[in-house]
Amino acid sequence: MWFSKKKQPPIRSLIGEGTAVHGELRFTDGLRIDGEVHGDVIAESGTGSLLVISENARVVGKVIAGHVIINGTVTGPVMSNELLELQPKARIVGDVTYESLEMHQGATIDGGLQHRAAGTKLLIEEDKQSPLKLAASNES
Repeated sequence: MWFSKKKQPPIRSLIGEGTAVHGELRFTDGLRIDGEVHGDVIAESGTGSLLVISENARVVGKVIAGHVIINGTVTGPVMSNELLELQPKARIVGDVTYESLEMHQGATIDGGLQHRAAGTKLLIEEDKQSPLKLAASNES
């Protein structure tokens, strides 16, 4: 066989249609979203992961996973360290970082596209901002 498909992780979790989740979601293996998520959706690092965002689903927040399949709406940045598949009804409002991209006719991205070389790791952890510091006073 010339091409062998990498075995996808099993989908172990489901956010059902009609369900709204508020807050950060972290998962391993596979996650399917049919409802709404208001918060970041992040696959745990070091694991193969599959995230499916179905046609009627909506995510407002950052999406970070290995293999990402989108046919719904994402408002926020999308980062895939394997394959990003955009189905015909996919809508992304935010920047996209990918290793490999498959985009069907009808899918839209309102944001920037950034290709990432194979083997380059995505930063999964939240951006750590240094605490605010007061400016030094001019008193002598």
